[in-house]
Amino acid sequence: MFETHRRRRRERRVRPGDDSALRDYRFWQLFHRSLFVLDLPEADGAMHRMTVDVHHLADDLSLDDSTSDSDEMPPVALYRDGVQVARANPPAAFPVAGGHLEVARNLYGMTRMHYVPVEGPARALTPHPRTLEGWRARFGRRFPAASRAIGAIAVVVLLVGLVVAVPQLVELVTHLELVADHVDPFTSPLSLPAWANGALLVAGALAATERALTLRNHWLIDADTTWTGLA
Repeated sequence: MFETHRRRRRERRVRPGDDSALRDYRFWQLFHRSLFVLDLPEADGAMHRMTVDVHHLADDLSLDDSTSDSDEMPPVALYRDGVQVARANPPAAFPVAGGHLEVARNLYGMTRMHYVPVEGPARALTPHPRTLEGWRARFGRRFPAASRAIGAIAVVVLLVGLVVAVPQLVELVTHLELVADHVDPFTSPLSLPAWANGALLVAGALAATERALTLRNHWLIDADTTWTGLA
């Protein structure tokens, strides 16, 4: 029931496309643009290429379609055979043949880029080979053992960060004057020097980026990075 309600809410974010053509991917867009593709059979029996174009630095779309500008880049746009058919602010769910495409992101990249059929398991879309996600996928195919090791290290870093951050957050909250009047102040047993907290913060950002590049997301492991993609 919750999943159905969330999907419908995300479907309401979708607006009609402007029929513009998909722009070529350029090397200077490496850090602010992502492309994912899916070849999908439709009712006519023909195979059509669906492309999701994500511009991470784009402003949110206006809800007033009458003010849309074909030159304005939407945060997320769906293309069918190279023609824009829909656009949205993420998180969004684009209705397509046989199901829908779920798109979500956080501050570090994509948390969801999956085709969810009416029946059967969801599957991730294929990243464009020249994007960061494409480079990471190619590394994983060429060096699977190293790829698994990097993924495992990312999980450990994020879990350690979570273990350290939660007690520090509780300590901070319970020492606020408004809260301290009602509960005993809590002192975190994990007190790290400033340099260690800084190093853990940087390592956590790198680990979160690794998780985003591989479209991996877990409610606990990524708890401190996914809150922006839950709407």
